Amino acid sequence: MTINHFTMLLEYILHRWSLKLYGFSWIPAHYNEELLLGALPILRLESCSGKDGVGLVVRIEVRTTLERFRRFLILNTCFSFIPKGYLNDPTIFPERDASEGRIYVEAVSKLDLGTIRNIRFIKALEILGIIYRSKSGNTHLIWRQVKGNIGKVSGEASPNSIVNLIEAGVLSKSVVKKVLSQLAQKAEGKHGSSEFVIKS
Repeated sequence: MTINHFTMLLEYILHRWSLKLYGFSWIPAHYNEELLLGALPILRLESCSGKDGVGLVVRIEVRTTLERFRRFLILNTCFSFIPKGYLNDPTIFPERDASEGRIYVEAVSKLDLGTIRNIRFIKALEILGIIYRSKSGNTHLIWRQVKGNIGKVSGEASPNSIVNLIEAGVLSKSVVKKVLSQLAQKAEGKHGSSEFVIKS
């Protein structure tokens, strides 16, 4: 993939994000900022083959809090119908069967709270990891615990999922803007790489 393709994709993502205003406030997440800054985000453009044919995804690797990844799961799957009490409870997560795009929470303790539509809500404690795969197959992300409620997210995300990763705070808008800045510099130097480590 060329730098121009990557630039156009990220500009599209920022535009979509600017239009997607949910009008709600999340519970503030408590985290160790030094741990989050200990690993630089990586974004890389790749082609993919999903149920809808060949498309573009962004390969990501970034540290984030468990709560921020929980926000992403909700935004991508059940924000329109999740009960308000579940939305505001940081211990409640969505799960989904593989036939609908697997969401699985690996935890020391899990309690099934019931199913709404195709989402099974669980109350989970001491979470070790979370697997998320979209129904289309174009997004596949894994959150793995690093220390406490800090973990590393890695995998591939579609443009729509990137919008929700930004909205949830997993990726910051400033990170995407820094990528665009680096792209401009690389374009001037006529380098063809589409992988970028974002330096703070």
